[in-house]
Amino acid sequence: MKRCPTCNRTFTDRNLSFCIDDGTPLVAIESEADEVTRVSPQQGGSSGEPTIQSVPAYQAPRAYTPPGAPPPQSKRKAWPWVLGILALLLLLLVGMGIAAAIFVPRMLRDAANNNNSNVNRNNQVDSNQNNSNSNNVIEETNDNSAIDESKPVPTDEQQVLADLTELEHEWTVANINADKTKLGRILADDYVGNDASGKAQGKAEYLRTIQRDTSIQKWDFEDLKVELNGDRAALSGIIRLQIEDKPVVYRFTDKFVWRDGRWQAVGSEVTPVQE
Repeated sequence: MKRCPTCNRTFTDRNLSFCIDDGTPLVAIESEADEVTRVSPQQGGSSGEPTIQSVPAYQAPRAYTPPGAPPPQSKRKAWPWVLGILALLLLLLVGMGIAAAIFVPRMLRDAANNNNSNVNRNNQVDSNQNNSNSNNVIEETNDNSAIDESKPVPTDEQQVLADLTELEHEWTVANINADKTKLGRILADDYVGNDASGKAQGKAEYLRTIQRDTSIQKWDFEDLKVELNGDRAALSGIIRLQIEDKPVVYRFTDKFVWRDGRWQAVGSEVTPVQE
């Protein structure tokens, strides 16, 4: 007799090896009386009385594995995953180090090149400004090159009269053209004068209010006289202006001082003349 350990069904067919219900291998069993005790004659006994022999307790069969089934897989271990993650992190860190070693020096070189270009640009701008300033200084030097600051004060009245007459013509042209640069050289810093209306004005206001006058067609100086007193001179006379076919006459007295090797105007008085 055989029994299924899963469903406890018994079978009497000796040729049957598996349970027809669940496929579990069958286990051979004896009769119910033999499951508890087995009676066997006492060996070596004289009385011939049977002895009772203990039967081992029932043990459940192992789990059934059908033929051809893959062997049961063992429990996966975690350490391969830990090693894989650590290896990936290590590769990432190495890659970042290589990228930093390649790109950081390049970025530093680019920054240095930008700084150098900015410095060169600033140097070029400064150089251009310096060249411009140098050119201005050279132009001013050329303008002053004809003047010798070490020249002594002229003492010949005729020569002073000729020099001041020429200076008066330059002054008139500068007034007509509103040439502030030329007027700035003719007028001394302490210049104070009055115009034809009698209004007094200094050098700064003179240069600020001067305007170009194209109505003057020509001019002439008459009765010029000079008074020389050391490094100071006064030139008086009449200036006759032709303004749009209408003559205008002014009497003037201009005062000069010898500074920096040239005559500079320090005062002027102008009054209209009625003819």
